[in-house]
Amino acid sequence: MKAQAPNSAAPRALHQDLLAAAELLGCVLRGESLATALPRLGTKDAAQRGAAQALGFEALRGLGRARALLACMHPKALQPPALEHLMLVSLALLSLPEPRPYAEHTLVFESVQACAARPRTRPARGLVNALLRRLQAQREQLLGQILPLPEARYNHPAWWIEALRCAWPQDWERVLDLAASPPPMTLRVNRRWGTREAYLRLLREAGLDAQAPQAPGLEQALILDRAVAVTRLPLFEQGAVSVQDASAQLAAGLLDPRPGMRVLDACAAPGGKTAHLLELADCELLALERDPQRAPRIEQTLQRLRLPGAELRVADAARPETWWDGRGFDRILLDAPCSASGISRRHPDIRWLRKPQDIPALALQQRELLDALWPMLRPGGRLLYATCSVFPAEGQLQAASFLERHGDALALAAPGQILPDRSPERDGFYYALFAKRADDPA
Repeated sequence: MKAQAPNSAAPRALHQDLLAAAELLGCVLRGESLATALPRLGTKDAAQRGAAQALGFEALRGLGRARALLACMHPKALQPPALEHLMLVSLALLSLPEPRPYAEHTLVFESVQACAARPRTRPARGLVNALLRRLQAQREQLLGQILPLPEARYNHPAWWIEALRCAWPQDWERVLDLAASPPPMTLRVNRRWGTREAYLRLLREAGLDAQAPQAPGLEQALILDRAVAVTRLPLFEQGAVSVQDASAQLAAGLLDPRPGMRVLDACAAPGGKTAHLLELADCELLALERDPQRAPRIEQTLQRLRLPGAELRVADAARPETWWDGRGFDRILLDAPCSASGISRRHPDIRWLRKPQDIPALALQQRELLDALWPMLRPGGRLLYATCSVFPAEGQLQAASFLERHGDALALAAPGQILPDRSPERDGFYYALFAKRADDPA
């Protein structure tokens, strides 16, 4: 049966958006992050880039299900790869629970149009139409066949599912289920600009509703009822507000910078936590970033927020001989490189990019950073270790190992592991706060 055009007008160039989303998916499956792939997308149209990103996110959140459906209906690998990527995007979207972003007949028609738009995939347009129509007709039967498979049910790699199940036997299913939906959009009001209440009034005047969480450490946070482009946020370019997850907003308050203190942000890009530290106190802040491509974002963030200058350096925090002047720090923030497993809801490409061997390698890197930075902390000072991870090797096991190695370290009260299912408005995060014992016990 040939695909029939829908009676109502199709959404704007949906087949082009599907092609762009398939291109993004292909980049991820080849090992490239969405953050690097999106700017190179073959379109100059910002609206199409945004639409492709949204479709790509949906496809990645349903990739396990889409792969299982494709294997069930067409066990032989599809060629060329671009055809497989397009089918995975379309299957992920068509197998979403109600309400779906597009009517079924629209999605089938536009998927066939997308297939026909490229010479290499054009011969397969009949196959694409047949497979999608089969899913339409046999949805319950096909889903019943594949959903017992863990990757299809939870849309994460099998190793990830098993690691989470072992680490959090009471929470793992809810954490994975929560990752199937987009996270909330959380703001941090710049305290140097004004109060949370004042900004909440501006939001409401702009037709945007938000909630003010009452939890400790989130005194400047607002959670929007629905995500919007930052261009719709009042006074965003004037520095009144930043977009930052609630879990990440806890860092600056835990570190508790005071005016005049010497503070190190050891892995600073893109600068959200750096900025928050400066919003809380006029401190002497050194921000390091190893990646020269990401480092400029710190300065851009500080300039937008009209914050007092910090010293910015492109340097590896684990190699202090290349940047440290020998003066101690009163506060050190180590937001360490990690698996980012706690933010896979926000960045669904992460779950498919990570490999099981990444976790021990990252844990070793975190250990090296902790050991390199600890000697720089003055007696009585604080070091905050943070990761956006839900794997114990990057959280409580790392913190326990650090305390065993450093007898002059004292563990202070900190949130420890934050799991998204226990606080659905927050990303998964881990915090450990250490103080260095003073020379004088008094």
